[in-house]
Amino acid sequence: MSKPAIEVKGVSKRFEIGNTAGGYMLLTEQITERVRRRGRRPKGQEFWALRDVDFEVKQGETFGVIGHNGAGKSTLLKILSRITPPTVGEARLRGRVGALLEVGTGFHPELTGRENVFLNGAILNMRRAEIQRRFDEIIEFADIGPFIDTPVKRYSSGMQLRLAFSVAAHLEPEILIVDEVLSVGDVAFQQKCLDRMEDVSREGRTIVFISHNLGSVRNLCDRAMLLSRGRVNAIGGVGEVIREYVGEVERDLPRSLRERENRDGSGELRFVDMHLERDGQVIDSPTTGEDCDIVLSYEAERERPFRTVNFGISIFSLEDSTPLLHLTSETSGAVFRQVPPRGEARCRLDNCPLPAGQYFMSITADLAGEMLDGVHRAFEMTVAGGDFYGSGRQPHPDHRTVLVPHEWTVTEPSSRPELEAPPADSAYRAKTSA
Repeated sequence: MSKPAIEVKGVSKRFEIGNTAGGYMLLTEQITERVRRRGRRPKGQEFWALRDVDFEVKQGETFGVIGHNGAGKSTLLKILSRITPPTVGEARLRGRVGALLEVGTGFHPELTGRENVFLNGAILNMRRAEIQRRFDEIIEFADIGPFIDTPVKRYSSGMQLRLAFSVAAHLEPEILIVDEVLSVGDVAFQQKCLDRMEDVSREGRTIVFISHNLGSVRNLCDRAMLLSRGRVNAIGGVGEVIREYVGEVERDLPRSLRERENRDGSGELRFVDMHLERDGQVIDSPTTGEDCDIVLSYEAERERPFRTVNFGISIFSLEDSTPLLHLTSETSGAVFRQVPPRGEARCRLDNCPLPAGQYFMSITADLAGEMLDGVHRAFEMTVAGGDFYGSGRQPHPDHRTVLVPHEWTVTEPSSRPELEAPPADSAYRAKTSA
């Protein structure tokens, strides 16, 4: 059996924070301060970004790393990339490593794009002939042809990102490490990068991928690991790890909308409660195919009414954050000329089109394009399976798609009305007469 491409054993990373004077100090001030402390350095506060991290990644495996901001993901990848050493433990990597951690990492700003391509290849211990063989592919993928001989310091962040990823993905490292930096690019480029990483994976190379896009992690990775406060909280199948992460997010969120801090907007109007109703009764979960109301309670700072407020509800799959429905009062044709400063906004969902499963909703209220309040993951719900079509059957539980009313018919070929064939020269006559 071949050895793992990556072995991480008991890795911990400690940083010192605090107790360091900020700003600039004159030499006399530094001497005075040192004398006052009798030559002793101020004792800093210890912060452990990682504690006792253990995992392995097999040769040719695509391994995802997920977790909250500040969980230690980027610190771990910097250790794997040999940018910073661990305080305790060891990380072994077998093969050449290509890393994309931050925009511009590994580039010399004074060198041109062309020179940086060859510099990165040399760092990967590649021969010049190998780099030249892949050079045209790198430039074509990065789409910066006219600027390849321009110093990198004059590139935009998007241009640097495109070139950095192209170099990392095309110079044939055995191990490719990619951080959330891909979020800098536009949607088309992100998809292009994901497609390229799939190609790299099929070629038998190893990938370590950090992303908050759970859909990308699910589609791309073979296994995943959840980091929480610097420790490994879960490791294993992608679906299992994502469910653990979603549950962790749910446990950390305050239950009351009044207490939520993860919100945007001016705050002139704020959501204070949210619930579901059926036939005027509050319910915990809707049923596929049955009507329900989504009720948003709000309060405003001012006492006078608002004019033409647009309310919005976005529904996502709880498992992988896939967007499924976007409902707004504006697109439904409902124009509220007068909106009281305190009240309820009610959205009727006819024949609930969601199959059985778990979902979360984000809510917004805007006035002429200006956000008044927006709460991400405002509400979570479980939809019970029901008979949406009136057929006595329920959708397959794996189908996480929106259902819409539609009809199917099957006819024999002879029952379809025959179309009369036009005269052979009719097209010519129509063209000439025109």
